[in-house]
Amino acid sequence: MHEPEIESAPWADQAAGDDRLYREQIRYLFEQSRFYRDKLSAAGLSSADDAGGLDAIAALPFTEKDELRASRSDAHPIGTHLAAPMEDIVRIYSTSGTTGTPSYIPLTASDLQNWVRTSARSYAASGAKAGDRIVSTYNAGPFVAGAALDAFNRLGLCHIPVGTGNTERLMAAVRLLKPHILACTPSYALHLAEWGRERGMDLPASSVERILVAGEPGGGEEAMRTQLEAAWGAKVTEAMGIGDIGASIWGECEEQAGMHFCARGFVHFELIDPETGSAVPTEDGARGELVLTHLRHRAAPLLRFRTRDHVEVSTEPCRCGRTSPRVRCLGRTDDMLIVRGVNVFPSALREVVNEFAPSVSGVIAVRPGRHGVKQTPPLKVLVEIADGLDDRDALVGRIRQRIRDKLVVTTEIVPVPWGSLPRSEYKSKLIDYSEAAPADG
Repeated sequence: MHEPEIESAPWADQAAGDDRLYREQIRYLFEQSRFYRDKLSAAGLSSADDAGGLDAIAALPFTEKDELRASRSDAHPIGTHLAAPMEDIVRIYSTSGTTGTPSYIPLTASDLQNWVRTSARSYAASGAKAGDRIVSTYNAGPFVAGAALDAFNRLGLCHIPVGTGNTERLMAAVRLLKPHILACTPSYALHLAEWGRERGMDLPASSVERILVAGEPGGGEEAMRTQLEAAWGAKVTEAMGIGDIGASIWGECEEQAGMHFCARGFVHFELIDPETGSAVPTEDGARGELVLTHLRHRAAPLLRFRTRDHVEVSTEPCRCGRTSPRVRCLGRTDDMLIVRGVNVFPSALREVVNEFAPSVSGVIAVRPGRHGVKQTPPLKVLVEIADGLDDRDALVGRIRQRIRDKLVVTTEIVPVPWGSLPRSEYKSKLIDYSEAAPADG
């Protein structure tokens, strides 16, 4: 553990310390944030005392990404939720703009140090240790993932930044510099395995002992993980951050039983029903949307920020000794489709398809029949099938039936040649609307 006295402390005691920090943070918002002073006043709260403590947080309004975007202008490029003077800002990151126009994320010196500490806890959970060489593929510099560079330094790692866009150079670094750890998205790790296999590289015999995946769901999918570990001969663990909240606030340990909450003391998390917004108890097996609140942030603190990430929580004790709850990311609201009343995440479809490896590559494309969330069955799913299979039609039938049994969704499985679907050096795009009719058509 990076900070064992914190990471192994009884989780039941966490709320008391967090409550004090939360009350101080609310006072800071009333004093320094025009955005939250107006927002909380509109909700009938005239002071921090009116907001109460963490036991009353569910009564406060959510913060939506669109609200933050709407608060930006030429006069306020960061947004009116900026709560510190610009002369106190030491770094300004951008989000990657996955769901729209990039946002600016400012940090004070203390904010940055809190991010680095949290990220270091997250990456140390994977087993990364001083002296290990880590090759990274994220173009992290301008983005919030750039804080990972400082966290790698904090852990004493030898960092080999390669970035995206040059697979050949990356694989040369793997061959010549012999890194112990590869950090990338799960879809890129899969692409690299294919690339190496096509060129006769013996990746299981390489120096890579661990693959630290982040940036998208997939690393926690059992079938995807099994496929990656077999292809690389390395252990796969995943981490997760939220651009507006922290670079890496969840990190999986070597038990591979979900990502531990690593931002304790800096962030408070809640689970809500994504449709009603009502609280979901944080108990073993609970599912819901993550909502996050800063506890010790100064530059642009967020209160009850809806992440749109759907997770499943595990609270059972972990053999690693960390006491915080763990999560698996199931998918994002932005990607969810509803097929005859059933919520479907494309990553869940991929997970089922991957059960049929090595007859499938693991790369899929979901082709909705119309734009919008609601879809009429069958939902078209393109699946790459290995060449030379004698029972292709039977395999397609088994995949379709397995999806029906596991996800209660009727699909049209369209087999396509191995390697014919796009690969990504960053985040894979599982939904392809190229055949979709207008939502109201």
